[in-house]
Amino acid sequence: MASNTFFHSVRLDAAKCVGCTNCIKRCPTGAIRVRRGKAQILSERCIDCGECILICPSHAKYAESYPLSELQNYKYKVALPPPELYGQFRNLEDPNRILTALLSLGFDDVFEVAAGAEVVTERMRLYVKEHADKKPLISSDCPAVVRLIRVRFPSLIDHLVNLNPPMEVAAELARARAVEKTGLSPSEIGIFYLSPCTAKISSIKQPICNEKSRIDGVFAIRDIYKPLLAAMEAVDEVKPLQHSGRIGMSWGISGGEAASLLDEKSLAAAGIENIISLLEEIEDEKLEDLDFVELRSCTVGCVAGPLTVENPFVAKARLKAMRKYAQISCNAAVPKALTKEMHWGHPLQEVGILKLDEDISEAMKKMQRLQEIEKSLPGLDCGTCGAPSCHDLAEDIVRGRASIEDCVFSGKGENGYIPIPVPFRKSKQQK
Repeated sequence: MASNTFFHSVRLDAAKCVGCTNCIKRCPTGAIRVRRGKAQILSERCIDCGECILICPSHAKYAESYPLSELQNYKYKVALPPPELYGQFRNLEDPNRILTALLSLGFDDVFEVAAGAEVVTERMRLYVKEHADKKPLISSDCPAVVRLIRVRFPSLIDHLVNLNPPMEVAAELARARAVEKTGLSPSEIGIFYLSPCTAKISSIKQPICNEKSRIDGVFAIRDIYKPLLAAMEAVDEVKPLQHSGRIGMSWGISGGEAASLLDEKSLAAAGIENIISLLEEIEDEKLEDLDFVELRSCTVGCVAGPLTVENPFVAKARLKAMRKYAQISCNAAVPKALTKEMHWGHPLQEVGILKLDEDISEAMKKMQRLQEIEKSLPGLDCGTCGAPSCHDLAEDIVRGRASIEDCVFSGKGENGYIPIPVPFRKSKQQK
């Protein structure tokens, strides 16, 4: 649902920001500016990918966190651990130890997101066959990718798979099981997701394809890691709580979702630069021979999320080793009651960040002015003006957010820098 108000789990601590401009180059949607020596986030452009958190040397970018005390708001609490959680711990052979330890942190039950992934896999296989006219279909599991498409590649919205991600499906199944087990009303049951990334926190707090998330609360894996580690060490009896197989666990790493479809005409890519490159090729109709494309904004998949704690390549290796002896799948059948709930509540709508004005004639005038300003700029895309590129600075000027004087090559900029001419050095031959 379109909204003029955007919730973001990525936050900025201005007191820690030193205005280094590292973040403006890393942001895939040009959502960050540095003005008066401090970074600013343009809310309508931000997709909560968390790249700025990873790149900031001053730790000025951070993710909003939520305390475990939120569990007290519900009579019965269910944890939704994703498969990437399993890769965060050393010398872990049995995921049941993690699942058992979660019960000692205040949860009454656990329901694996991997189980939800297996249900989604079964439905997606049929979905790909039903929508063979929209090649390639693009996975909608990564919320950062979905938001990237609606902000930067709106022409590809129809290519997105119209299915809710595994965490939402798992939440629906977990609540139904808890109601049957306890006899409580659905509102008395709290479903809590353990998130590896900021984008998933935002998708829970402000869904863009549903009226409301089926998840009631969310905790970052980074925040819950230490208390969970202590709880694991104190576990005396490991309970058999795992109900997911190899297919569901594989969704935690890049390529797992694509492989689960058993379709040779599929492709998987991870890392924000890589997926942008692929989206550009899809937009240019260069990948129509593929049926399905899995995209993850984090390198090697969700195990590399900005809210995880382990080296992503180490976590990936652990998860691959752990799934080796697991069953292929434990949740192949799609419950009939879930058929409707598995789909988005309403279509994805683009965010018109490129629209310069509501009035078409005025927008055309502003576009012409933008192009004229951009031609007058050096085209270096150096970032010293506080914008990621000369084009972005020209747009900021047209929108009234900046001045031509912010370019250090057009006079003294707002940061106080004066361009110093580089002396021409003759080569030995010229001498």
